[in-house]
Amino acid sequence: MGASRPILVGAILIVAAAAFPVCAADPTATGLWEQVDENSGQPESWFRIEERNGVYEGKIVKIFFKPGEDPNWVCDQCQGADKGRPVQGLTLIRGMQRNGPSYENGTIMDPRDGKVYRALMRLSPDGQKLEVRGYLGISLFGRSQVWNRLPDNALSSPSRAAPRAGSAPQKK
Repeated sequence: MGASRPILVGAILIVAAAAFPVCAADPTATGLWEQVDENSGQPESWFRIEERNGVYEGKIVKIFFKPGEDPNWVCDQCQGADKGRPVQGLTLIRGMQRNGPSYENGTIMDPRDGKVYRALMRLSPDGQKLEVRGYLGISLFGRSQVWNRLPDNALSSPSRAAPRAGSAPQKK
């Protein structure tokens, strides 16, 4: 019976391990996100959020221009090194620090007027939605948008290269 005891203990450990699946790491805001026009429901831009040394930043990586808009849009109102640079490629979200599903202490820049606002982000529990809020002073005085997570390969995927009719819910 002495030799069967380690086998029995091993079998119990295997069954116990199978009963408690390994939890995946909590989702983070890193990745590719789609910002949708609140009126039309159509994609306006895509952002890539990256983490470097515990700080999260978001760069605009694709813009869906409407007819008549300048596809060579530059940030004329930006300050410092960003002034006059193409908007596509600019880092608009800076300095975000993760606190669970929330990201705090950062800023977001509006490339239309170059203004920089304090910012918060909150990730949905499933990691598929990101609420992005820019505000002045206190977060009560601000504006929020909900962005949708995209597959990491969406930029290289021809099927996602242009906005598709019905790709986002339409407001009525």
